[in-house]
Amino acid sequence: MSKRAATKPAQPEGAVGPRQPCPCGSGKRYKACHGKAGGSADVIVTRPFEGLTAECELVALREFVPSAIAKLPMRDGSDITLATVLPMAAAALHRNDGVRFVGLQVQTHSGDISRDLARAIEWVKEAETGQSLSVVGPETEEAGSVPTRLQDLIDPDAALDVELHADFGWWLPEDVDPTGEVALSLERANAAIMPTDRLKGVTSAYWVDAGEKAHLRWVRPEPEEQLLAALARLSARGELALGEESRYAGSFRAHGLLVPVWDLDRELHAREWDEPAVALGERIDEALASLDNEPLTSSERRARDGLRGRQITIR
Repeated sequence: MSKRAATKPAQPEGAVGPRQPCPCGSGKRYKACHGKAGGSADVIVTRPFEGLTAECELVALREFVPSAIAKLPMRDGSDITLATVLPMAAAALHRNDGVRFVGLQVQTHSGDISRDLARAIEWVKEAETGQSLSVVGPETEEAGSVPTRLQDLIDPDAALDVELHADFGWWLPEDVDPTGEVALSLERANAAIMPTDRLKGVTSAYWVDAGEKAHLRWVRPEPEEQLLAALARLSARGELALGEESRYAGSFRAHGLLVPVWDLDRELHAREWDEPAVALGERIDEALASLDNEPLTSSERRARDGLRGRQITIR
């Protein structure tokens, strides 16, 4: 092994190599796009929450759940609350009553959201009450150092107990009434919320009333190609919908995972989709298991091509 290879610092799992396509979608190699700054370039980690049991929930809270909080299972026993979005989209907040928050939906972020969250956690542990951290800056790591990531700070096997809210009243302590600019900011944030509920009996599946129609957004942990094949098998059989009042709309990629989306009849309450979602989950599991012994048929491959054409990527 050469001296250069022996001293080259390891990159986090999921990091993009210099010769790989840049995840920003430019079509350029990473080293000619977001990686062109050389040694100080921002390493893009396409699957920042990999290895965590809570990975799917973290993706949902980061991308489309409007107002929710969850206690983070910290390894050191400290009390940190994860939030979808904080006032002014701050990265962290030490509320006046002593509650420490870190936010997922922030103003800016680096190429590794896991590292950003770790920095915000470390900051809020030391912050005085009433202080907030607007952004997590692009700190420069020492050559060869391994940055702290969320995986280093929380129990990797713990699930998140997500607490959904219909508004952002939890921004303030219970005994505090909003006034002035705070009241105005809170009013604007509340007005932008789309009614959202978490389906029961399945994991990381969220119903949302988007106005003209409702949707089911379901973050799945399986590798993309494996999940696409299973969905294609169900599609070819006419078993991909949740029922007569639903249809498969497509999917989007978020932080290394695939999120299938279904259009739903908004006249039906979220609880009316619990059992159909459980049944669909069972069909998906059966289709996934069958892939080991039964290759896709020609009609299933055509269905897979159609599903792949209805995908978008978000970061």
